Amino acid sequence: MNDRKKLGFWMCLSLVIGNTIGMAIFMLPVAMAPLGSNAIWGWLITVAGFLFIASVFAFMAKQMPKADGPYGYIRENMGNLPAFIAMWCYWIASWVTLPALAIAVVAYMQSTFPQLPLPNGAISAIALIWLFVGINSRGAIAGGTAQVLTTLLKLVPLFAVIGVGLWELVTQTELKAVSLAPSPVNFGNLIAATTLGVFAMLGIESACIPSENVDRPERTIPRATYAGTLIVAVIYLSVTAVMLMLIPYTQLAHSQAPFVDMLKGFLGDGVGQWMGIFVVISGLGALNGWTLLVGQMTRTMALNETMPRALSGLNAAGAPIKALVLSGVLGTILAIMSHSDSLADGYIFLSMVVTAANLPIYILTAVALLRMPGRSAVANYTLYACLALLAIVFVLLTFFGIGLSPLLWALALSLLGLPMYWYVQGRARKQPSIPELTP
Repeated sequence: MNDRKKLGFWMCLSLVIGNTIGMAIFMLPVAMAPLGSNAIWGWLITVAGFLFIASVFAFMAKQMPKADGPYGYIRENMGNLPAFIAMWCYWIASWVTLPALAIAVVAYMQSTFPQLPLPNGAISAIALIWLFVGINSRGAIAGGTAQVLTTLLKLVPLFAVIGVGLWELVTQTELKAVSLAPSPVNFGNLIAATTLGVFAMLGIESACIPSENVDRPERTIPRATYAGTLIVAVIYLSVTAVMLMLIPYTQLAHSQAPFVDMLKGFLGDGVGQWMGIFVVISGLGALNGWTLLVGQMTRTMALNETMPRALSGLNAAGAPIKALVLSGVLGTILAIMSHSDSLADGYIFLSMVVTAANLPIYILTAVALLRMPGRSAVANYTLYACLALLAIVFVLLTFFGIGLSPLLWALALSLLGLPMYWYVQGRARKQPSIPELTP
C-alpha cells in the first residue's frame, strides 16, 4: 500500500483515544458515586493495569512490526489455536460494540433532543451502523480522517467539565468540595471500582489492529499506544475527581446525564443541549473507529485462514468491503435482538458481553510475550516480561471482579468459534499444494 494511504501517528493516536473514549465515561461517574474514595483508588489501579497492557502491545509491535497485529503476536509465539481464540473473542466484542454504541447514541439523542422525530430506536441505531460502514468502505484514510475530526470534537465536553470544575474550585473560595460517599476502602469496593473502569478503558490496543495499514508500525504503534493510554487516563481521572468533588454523591448517583447536570449547575441551562451534541459526537467517533477496526480484523483472520477466504477481498478504495458488510449485517441482527422498551437495558447487556470478550486478547498477548523465541537477546526483555506478568494478574483480577456470568460468556464465545476454526482449517488442508519447480 502507498505510504500516503497508510495511517500515521496522529491517525493512530486518534484511533486509540477515539475508540477508548466512547459513551461509557459519560455515565461512569454515576456508577462510581456510591463508592466514594474507592472510585479514585480504583481508577488508579485501572490506569496502572492498562499501562501494563499498553506496554505489552507496544513491545510486541516494536519487536514484530510485520506481524498482523495481536493475531500475529499470539500465533507466532503460541500457535494457531490460541491466536484464533483470542481474535475470535475480540472480533465478536468488536462487532457487538457497533450496536452497543449505536443504541447508546440514539438513547442520548432521544433524551437530549426529545423534539427530534427519530424513528424507532433500533431502526435509528441500524441506520448509524450502516452510515459508518459506508464511510469506511471508502478506505482506511477516509475512516482515519473522520476519526481525527470526531476525536477532537469529543474532547470538548471532557475538557469543559475539567476546566469548569478546576475554575470553580480555585476561584470560588467559599466553595468547598462536597463529602464523598462514606464507603469503606476495602478489597471488594476497590475491585468493584476497578472493574467499572475496565469497560471505559477498552480500546487502548486499537493502533495494533490495522498494523498492515500503519506507516512504520514498529515506531508509530508504540508511540500512539503509550500516548493514547496516558491521555485517556489523565482525562478520566480528572473528570471523575471533579465530578465527585463538586456534585453530592446522593445527587450524582441518580443523575441521568451527569455532564449536563454539572454544567447546568455552574453555567446555566443553556449549555445542556450543546453538551448533548458533543456527547453524541463522542459516540459517533467511537462507532466509526470500531467499524474501521472490525473490518481490518476480519480481513486479517480471513488471510490467515481462520475465517472464509472470501472475506479478505478489497474494493477499489482498498477497503475490506465484504468484511465491513458482514459486520454491518451482524450488528443489525444484534440491534434487533437486543431491542427493548429500555435502550439502557440493551446497552448494559451488550456492554457486559463486550467486556468479557475483550479480556482474552489481553492475557494471551501477554503470555505470547513471555514465550517469545530468542528473548534473552532482546533489549529490556526482563522489564517487559515483568510488565506482562503484572498485566496477566490485572486481567485475572478483572475476571474475578466482573463475576461468574461474564466469565461464562467469554468461555461460551471461545467455544462457539471452534467449529468455524476446524471447518476453515480443514478446507485449507484439503486444498492441493502447487509443486515447486526445480531448476
